[in-house]
Amino acid sequence: MNKDDKILDDKKYNKLIIALSIAIPVFVAILFGVKIDAELPVFLPPIYASVNALTALVLVLAFIAIQNKKIKLHEGLMKFAIGLSLMFLVMYIAYHMTSDSTKYGGEGMIKYVYYSILLTHILMSIVVIPFVLITYVRAITNNIEKHRKIAKITFPLWLYVAVSGVVVFIMISPYY
Repeated sequence: MNKDDKILDDKKYNKLIIALSIAIPVFVAILFGVKIDAELPVFLPPIYASVNALTALVLVLAFIAIQNKKIKLHEGLMKFAIGLSLMFLVMYIAYHMTSDSTKYGGEGMIKYVYYSILLTHILMSIVVIPFVLITYVRAITNNIEKHRKIAKITFPLWLYVAVSGVVVFIMISPYY
C-alpha cells in the first residue's frame, strides 16, 4: 500500500471517528439524566475502578511490547485495552443510571486536589476518545508512521485517564 492509499484508507474512517467522538460523551451526558429504579446485584465502583487499573497496566505492557518489537503482542494488548475501556464505560453508565452520585466529603486542600483530579479526568476522558480512535485506525490501515506519531500523544492521555480514574475512586470511596 503506498502513501496515497493509506491516506485514503484513513479518511474513510474520519466521519465515524468524528461521530463517535461526539456521540459517546453526549450519550453519557444524556444517560446521566436517566434514572432507572433498579438495584444492581453488585456495587460497581470498585469493579470499574479495577478495570481502570487493569487498563493502565495493559497500556504499559503494550508500550513495553512495542518497545521490544513484539508487534502481535502489542496489537493484542491494545485491543484488550479498548475492550476494557468499553467495559468500564458500560459499567459506569449502568451505575450512574441506577444510583445517586456520591458527594465528596473531604475538606480543605484535599477537596481542591480531588476536584482538580476529577475535572481533568473527565475532560481527558472526552479528549482521548478521538485520539484512541485515530490511533487505532492508523494501526489497522497499516499507516504505521502516522500511528507512531499520534500514539506518542494518545498513550500518556489514555494512561492518565485510567490512572486518575483509580485515584478518584480511592479518594471518594470513604464516602460511598
